[in-house]
Amino acid sequence: MAEGMLFTDFYELTMAQLYFKTGLYEKQAQFDYFFRNYPDYGSHKAGYCINAGLEWLIEWMRTARFGEGEIELLRGLKGHNGQPIFKEDFLSWLGKNGTFDGISIRAIPEGRVVHASVPVAQVQGPLVMAQVLESSFLNHLNYQTLIATKASRVRQAGCRNLTLEFGLRRGHHTGVNAGARAALIGGVDFSSNTGISCALGYPPKGTHAHSMVQAFMALGATELDAFRAYSEIYPDDCLFLVDTVNTLESGIPNAIRIFEDLRKKGHKPVGIRLDSGDLAHLCIQAAGMLNKAGFVDATILLSNQLDEMVIWQIIEQIKKEASDEGLDADSIIRRLAYGVGTRLITSEGNSSLDGVYKLTAVKENGRWLPAIKVSENPTKTINPGFKNVWRIYDSRGKATADLLALLDEKPDDEDTLKLHHPTESSTIRTLTKRQISQIEPLLVDVLKEGKLLHESPSIEEIRKLRDADLDKLDEGVKRLINPHIYHVSLTEKLWDLKQDLIRRQRS
Repeated sequence: MAEGMLFTDFYELTMAQLYFKTGLYEKQAQFDYFFRNYPDYGSHKAGYCINAGLEWLIEWMRTARFGEGEIELLRGLKGHNGQPIFKEDFLSWLGKNGTFDGISIRAIPEGRVVHASVPVAQVQGPLVMAQVLESSFLNHLNYQTLIATKASRVRQAGCRNLTLEFGLRRGHHTGVNAGARAALIGGVDFSSNTGISCALGYPPKGTHAHSMVQAFMALGATELDAFRAYSEIYPDDCLFLVDTVNTLESGIPNAIRIFEDLRKKGHKPVGIRLDSGDLAHLCIQAAGMLNKAGFVDATILLSNQLDEMVIWQIIEQIKKEASDEGLDADSIIRRLAYGVGTRLITSEGNSSLDGVYKLTAVKENGRWLPAIKVSENPTKTINPGFKNVWRIYDSRGKATADLLALLDEKPDDEDTLKLHHPTESSTIRTLTKRQISQIEPLLVDVLKEGKLLHESPSIEEIRKLRDADLDKLDEGVKRLINPHIYHVSLTEKLWDLKQDLIRRQRS
């Protein structure tokens, strides 16, 4: 019951009754979903986001409804005067009409790069159910987009090497399932979370525990005995956690002894895992020891409170120190893999995305009327009306701006484009056709009056969209620290409409 239609904030329901009582409930409305700011982690900041969460939102919408149980729970709620908050006529209407069958959604597909202030999704439908949808809509998209973005940055910092998501044990209850899915979309290759991995069609990945070695040693055996037992059961999946006793004097030498036995039997060891200590220094030493034994391709998996900045610092340290040991830094970096847990699944440093869901138009007498929310903070004044989103690529094929335009505008037909800053009247950019290689519409129809228009893409298809978009994004925008600001602009027509509505509302 708590995860169905009542998975919403209470005020959505009280607003729904108000719309019903005032006769507004049958009116069509449009809401835009967008986020105001990129994640800011304190010492570093994102310059883009990776869109995620839409498929799970649609799945929730197709099953959520006001059934007898939900209606009965609402019937029992009382106000300060002891009287029922929800009236019987409204509850009766909800019981007959309380589904999302009338809702349509246009959205930017999952996996694509998205930017602040750009409508990532547009919802259109009867005002009551479009309003009720708000809280769950934000819940589904904000968190997964946040984690997909973090995962993308981790992957970028790690030179796109193999990355595993290890966040189940320290994430926020079952939210880790959504987090693991988002991480797979954003950049990790596999997850240790068995259930969601299998549900999404990916093999779960992991290593052994420290406790395995501890148990053997507590019973009078050795670390070597523990490794040997593991290798006898998993001869082709041996990735040993080597820091239970002493990484350089015990763990790695014992791992190499088992690897040599496995090689003689025709098996290929996977590698070792480092989970404590100076990881960069240990990587260099481990690489030297493994190389000397002939295991030049063995993976070195790093874990322990990793995020994009820690990974970047480890790589930079290896670049500076590997030559002191007579080793090639690039060859060490290529064999690295990463197990990223707590800091990814919780998006440490910025634990929420400030996505919002704002009314932008209402239909009256067959005409759509633009709606606007004006704020003393200009960045919080929304962009009104029906809009399309176009991505403009420069002559190099790189994304140079996202352009918000009214629905009847065709920027790709214009010889010259005038791009207005969303809030600063004097900041205008002009692009000619010679400076543009492509203008791409980003919003696609996903749901039409409750009916799914096409099958949801696989995670692999979503990842391809992600990679294509990231390859077309300037390196400055992807920078881990102080990224370059990506341009989000309005057409002149939309700018004029926005200013006119602001003047009218203030007067």
